[in-house]
Amino acid sequence: MVRACADNDRRAQEALYRLFFPEMLQMCRRYTRDEDTAMQIVNDGFLRVFKKIHTYAFKGSLEGWIRRLVYHSMADYYRNNARYLHFLVFEERDEAVPERGHESFYEEDILKAVRTLPPVSQEVFRLYAIEGYSHAEIASNMNISEGTSKWHLSTARQKLRELLSNGSPQNQRLNTAT
Repeated sequence: MVRACADNDRRAQEALYRLFFPEMLQMCRRYTRDEDTAMQIVNDGFLRVFKKIHTYAFKGSLEGWIRRLVYHSMADYYRNNARYLHFLVFEERDEAVPERGHESFYEEDILKAVRTLPPVSQEVFRLYAIEGYSHAEIASNMNISEGTSKWHLSTARQKLRELLSNGSPQNQRLNTAT
């Protein structure tokens, strides 16, 4: 199927798309509430998959390779569309790039660290730093005050700084920008 997709066989591409679409959509839904945005990200991701399928080396799972490309499409979407994305700096990692030390990180690692935050702080952080909502919009959506939204963001940033500066091997790939 992979070779047929690389040869631009539309039937094979459709079969691959149908096979992995539900799981990729589910992954994108975890990061956005908007169904249209999730669909756009998945479709952009599959476009990336079909453009790069000739580079798949049959090492590791095909699903993991596809998931990584769709995930990078999601990071690109938020990088290009977030109005206030000034806390996180993403680097595109479609190809294997050797680590360069503390200034180098992966989006997956940052999002893992974000998922360790308390639920409300995690949601405020995601809405503000990743999706680009203002504190007023977050307050309205979550039925909290703007001050509470700002407090949760501040708390989330402080906890992330602590998590990311603890020196663990995983966290050495992380970087925060203020």
